[in-house]
Amino acid sequence: MEIFAQTDTLVALLTLTFLEIILGIDNIIFISIATSKLPQNQQKKASQLGLLLAMAFRIFLLMGISYLISMNAVLLHIDNSWISTDITGQSVILFGGGLFLLYKSTREIHHKVEGNEEGAAEKPKATASFSKIILQIVMIDIVFSFDSVLTAVGMTNGIDGALAIMITAVIVSMIIMMVFAAPVGKFVNTHPTIQMLALSFLILIGFMLITEAAHLAHTKIFEQQIGAIPKGYLYFAIAFSLGVEALNMKIRKPKS
Repeated sequence: MEIFAQTDTLVALLTLTFLEIILGIDNIIFISIATSKLPQNQQKKASQLGLLLAMAFRIFLLMGISYLISMNAVLLHIDNSWISTDITGQSVILFGGGLFLLYKSTREIHHKVEGNEEGAAEKPKATASFSKIILQIVMIDIVFSFDSVLTAVGMTNGIDGALAIMITAVIVSMIIMMVFAAPVGKFVNTHPTIQMLALSFLILIGFMLITEAAHLAHTKIFEQQIGAIPKGYLYFAIAFSLGVEALNMKIRKPKS
């Protein structure tokens, strides 16, 4: 425990915890939207279970960090006149996760737009099975955990006690997110415009994961290297959109 008495270690722990919370917001949004299809009495249980699984996956990946890093070995090399890429285990996971987010978010947007068309007949709210929702959460937990752990490894590289710092940051950040998951989920699900924004953010994140996968695979299309999208750009866009929507909500709020 003496490593946590060092200033550099504490700074790394606080920074990484904050970063884990920021990265975990994506997870909370997805979990909130997924669990909204469950009966009211099962939503909190599914949300808490989803975050516990996310924490477990992160710790599991951190414990097997050497295997995780080794997944950058080339599995398949493709080189022709228009594309060149070195497919790795890391890129496959991120690419698959990105496609899943794009599919799920687009499907949810389509469902909500179809359900809100003028003149559409009122339909009872469909509920999904608990196990099906948990399976979806597990799938996306794996992807977000993978991305989170790679970021954590990059930040703590060369610091003494890096593994202990990363595991502590994951546990602390998940406890904080579990405390705020319910109010965040309730806010997202009770405001249709916020929910639509959240789904749009998930599409952006899915696209970002796909470009990250292409970057890890050193993909070139027509001799143009695919670069990773800086996460700062993405989170600035999300924060800006939420700020504009907050102003819209204030304007729409009836004056007493």
